[in-house]
Amino acid sequence: MNTPDPISSLGQLDLDPSGGHTLEALHVLSEISSNLADEDDLDELLGRFLGTMIRLAKADAGVVRVLTSDGQHLRMVASRGLPAQVVKFERLVSRDCGQCGIAIGQNKPCFEIDLAGCADRTHSDWFGTGCQAMVVVPLQNAGRLLGTYNLYLPQAFDLPEEVAMLFRSIGEHLGLALENARLKRENLRIVLTSERQMMAAEIHDSLAQTLAYMKMRMAMLTDAIAEQELEKTAKYAGDVSQALDDAYGHLRELLVQFRSRMDPMGLHHSLQGLAVGFRERTGIELHYDNRLTDLRLEPEKESQVFHILQEALANVARHSGATEAHMTLEAAGDYYVATVEDNGKGGQGFFAIANRVGGFEEHPGLRDHFGLTIMRERAQKIGGRLEVVNLPQGGFRVRLSFPPGGGLTG
Repeated sequence: MNTPDPISSLGQLDLDPSGGHTLEALHVLSEISSNLADEDDLDELLGRFLGTMIRLAKADAGVVRVLTSDGQHLRMVASRGLPAQVVKFERLVSRDCGQCGIAIGQNKPCFEIDLAGCADRTHSDWFGTGCQAMVVVPLQNAGRLLGTYNLYLPQAFDLPEEVAMLFRSIGEHLGLALENARLKRENLRIVLTSERQMMAAEIHDSLAQTLAYMKMRMAMLTDAIAEQELEKTAKYAGDVSQALDDAYGHLRELLVQFRSRMDPMGLHHSLQGLAVGFRERTGIELHYDNRLTDLRLEPEKESQVFHILQEALANVARHSGATEAHMTLEAAGDYYVATVEDNGKGGQGFFAIANRVGGFEEHPGLRDHFGLTIMRERAQKIGGRLEVVNLPQGGFRVRLSFPPGGGLTG
């Protein structure tokens, strides 16, 4: 399918030096900038502007190439107007090849009439007959080569200075887009690696430890059976059965967590979706109240906060026996505060607190709970603090306090 040229509405440009078409050049750069703002597929973008470059140079054909990962070659992204036998040899060329190498070394558009080297490399007489000259436009960013446009002219003429300047500006704009795309890919790899590490940590901290406990209990069960100690046999068998149920429950929770991705719109939208899904899944009425007019967090921090609150709600569903819960986002001084409260069993539930002082003293045994341990580790990564308490009126509270802005710690 042919994609229309980005500046087709501007008509055929005549950038002869005597014309002084500065306005037209600005229109071209404006069109490029507006396309770069919304473009994710850089190969498609470069191919789309190939037609523009061909027309500006009064060329009949052209190719656009990007630097390969080894940094030594240029890979063809798109071509127009080249004979098929030439395209075959143009798909991958050395970055030091002929005039391309010279233009790259000088970091400026290069105009060349002698195409004997191109003819020898492609074994084609098209260079010298159908193509009389070539313009090479490097795509660079901060001195780094990222690609080139090669434009093939049916007849030789001097490249106007203002066209050369326009080509250089286009090359800088598109080079910046290529660099941004490279950084975006690197960031994506970092995010994926972080997610895998997070998944491994959560499996280790919950499922793996439960399985290790089961393994020890199975050894004790085997000994009890061999010694025909019925009371111990029954006890260890019960322990294994309970641990198996816990492991199955942990596995289901992990699957739910890893399927619940952050909404691209940010933490607030993600928590809204989490609240709706929680009510539908558990039957517990959950009230979500966002009291922040401006939430300034990096995506990594938002993800940590989201998963802490997700785990807090999972504990409400598992252990509280609650009929109602509240999730709140608000500011307290220089910190953000996220709170989950329920009207459940409180001290009679899983997070039993034996020795309360004023209703807000944590039991040391809470630190042994896998989910709570993970929540605390997440809080530490964002420079925050996690508090878990029984409420005097009954029910339970998880409160996360964390600073705005900044990156992860640890």
